[in-house]
Amino acid sequence: MISLPRIGDVAPSFKAVTTQGPVNFPEDYKGNWVILFSHPADFTPVCTSEFMTFASMESQFNAANCKLLGLSVDGLFSHIA
Repeated sequence: MISLPRIGDVAPSFKAVTTQGPVNFPEDYKGNWVILFSHPADFTPVCTSEFMTFASMESQFNAANCKLLGLSVDGLFSHIA
C-alpha cells in the first residue's frame, strides 16, 4: 500500500538540477523553514500566477527565515522557456 505524506512527516531527501542551480534537499536548507510547493505542468495559467506570487514575496519569506522551493513534473528546459 502506498502511503501519502502527511503534515508533520519528514520530507524525503532528493537532489535536482533547477533553474536556480543544483539542489540537495534538505541539506541545503538546514536551519531554515521551507515551503515546498508543486504544480502539475508549465504553461498553465494557475501555476504561473502561483509562482509569480511566491517570487514577488520572496524577500518577505527570507525575512522570516523561510526558503521557497517549487517542484514540477516538467523538465528544466521547459521551466526556462
